[in-house]
Amino acid sequence: MTRSSARSDTETHFSYPRLLTIAGSDSGGGAGIQADLKTFAALGCYGMSAITAITAQNTRGVRAIAPLAPSILTAQIDAVAEDIGVDAVKIGMLHDPETVRTVAAALRRHRFAHVVLDPVMVATSGDALMARETVAVLVSELFPLAAVVTPNLHEAALLLGRPVAEEADMEAAAAALLALGAQAVLLKGGHLPGERMVDLLARTGAKPQAMVSARIPSANTHGTGCTLSSALACHLALGASLDDAAQRAKDYVHAAIAAGADVRIGHGHGPLNHGFAPVAMRKVERSS
Repeated sequence: MTRSSARSDTETHFSYPRLLTIAGSDSGGGAGIQADLKTFAALGCYGMSAITAITAQNTRGVRAIAPLAPSILTAQIDAVAEDIGVDAVKIGMLHDPETVRTVAAALRRHRFAHVVLDPVMVATSGDALMARETVAVLVSELFPLAAVVTPNLHEAALLLGRPVAEEADMEAAAAALLALGAQAVLLKGGHLPGERMVDLLARTGAKPQAMVSARIPSANTHGTGCTLSSALACHLALGASLDDAAQRAKDYVHAAIAAGADVRIGHGHGPLNHGFAPVAMRKVERSS
């Protein structure tokens, strides 16, 4: 590269909203890293990944999990952060305590602006994705570093050590999660019985915000949690408030379920239709 064609370190230029997912790989493509990257692309953002573990899974279940070495995970995060930059982070599957500590150290080192923590503990199939001893480390290390934590009801029950089985339980559960150190909680009510789908956004000192939608009959719900947290991270990176980002993320997931409800992929819980209405890659102006 000649001097005249070299980039200036102080120029104003266009870039893309830069989203990093730190999560496990789903070989079936419905959840994990694969769902995150599909969501980033569908919402017009530039996706990057740091893989925490490799799973062998399909629509029926998880067959095997192989965590990556902490040094490799650290290298992935540092590589993208130091060159490309990160506007928001989505954190998904963290299988063991050492992985949690590795991610926490990276967050402290790079001080990313928006961190969405999805405490992935159990797959849609019911298979465990997190070692039991990891839960306490996740709470102590990552809850204080996340802008918002997005558990479903099963995950909230594991985090709190008590059932969260009814809509009436959600507000108290969200308050208890905030007391564990979370800055904000988006408690996902997709496992509730009935025709109402209720998610609850809670923050300390603010009235909880309930977001309600109609349930869509579908077996294709694999990766809904991953997709919601990824969409939430996208909208935060694009400048939305937490309230607006949460509602837009919920609307996106609802529409993606509806668009894929009549499709058959595999013989178990199939994926959402992430690309039902893709947005062109957005451009943002930056001064470097």
